[in-house]
Amino acid sequence: MARKIVHQLVDDLDGTVLEPGEGESVIFAVDGRSYEIDLTEKHANDLRDALAPYISAGRRATGAAPKGPRRRGANSRDLGAVRAWAKENGYTVSDRGRVPATILEAYDAAN
Repeated sequence: MARKIVHQLVDDLDGTVLEPGEGESVIFAVDGRSYEIDLTEKHANDLRDALAPYISAGRRATGAAPKGPRRRGANSRDLGAVRAWAKENGYTVSDRGRVPATILEAYDAAN
């Protein structure tokens, strides 16, 4: 018997299923705490629009940026390589969405 486990990324606000390439993870901070939320493009824009008056009136904080996964950046991991490594080493990992922290830590330790 074959088993297929499907992981779906969904909008954390309304539960809309995000197809590959749709939506985004938005990281923001309030009161010294960082948050990450997966949203459709519309909801991500709504969040940015709601925060715009506060951002324009505020000033950038110095020091470390909020920690968490980012879309693309100079220090980001190649998640395709992480997933390939994980599968070769007996881990169960989805083809899209978040990669569990335990797998990222194991990958970092091995590489």
